[in-house]
Amino acid sequence: MILELNDVLTENESHTLSFMASSGELMCITGGTAASRTRWLLAIQGFSHISHGYVCIDGEPLTERTAQSFRELMAYAPERLTTLGEVTKYEPPTVQDVFSLKANRDIPISNGILGEEMRRTGADVSDERVQLLAVAVLLDKKILLVDNPPKETSGYLKNLAKQGKVVVVTSDEDEIISAADQVVEI
Repeated sequence: MILELNDVLTENESHTLSFMASSGELMCITGGTAASRTRWLLAIQGFSHISHGYVCIDGEPLTERTAQSFRELMAYAPERLTTLGEVTKYEPPTVQDVFSLKANRDIPISNGILGEEMRRTGADVSDERVQLLAVAVLLDKKILLVDNPPKETSGYLKNLAKQGKVVVVTSDEDEIISAADQVVEI
């Protein structure tokens, strides 16, 4: 599987981004602000307007028509859940929302399985980012998008890529950047 951004310009950005990430690779988007890096992950999922260029999976372009089928191939671990009352264009779901979705109901999940996956990350399991990462991994999608993971998860993320996933992370942590097969500076 290949995830490609070709000369993509998205809302609130002043420059384009291009990269190609393949199965088995850990890709890191770094530089800019944390909010800017998050916008790129949202654009990959079709939640942020693209005014120039294109996003493709295996040569198939992201459009309004294909956005939902693209998202079915992806698991997204946001940096945090949206706080109550905050209004944004895209609000990350709660853990319960993720597993109540029709497409995810057959995934065998329990607190024990979730706890074990959180421990595998090698990071502090009380960190909300670790919890969200574990949920995303348990969805077992071909593409994993992770927004600002803890630096201690670098080996875990690299291992997920080695298992054949396309793993795209945003980070400014040296440990994550050095573990990446590709680094794109925004």
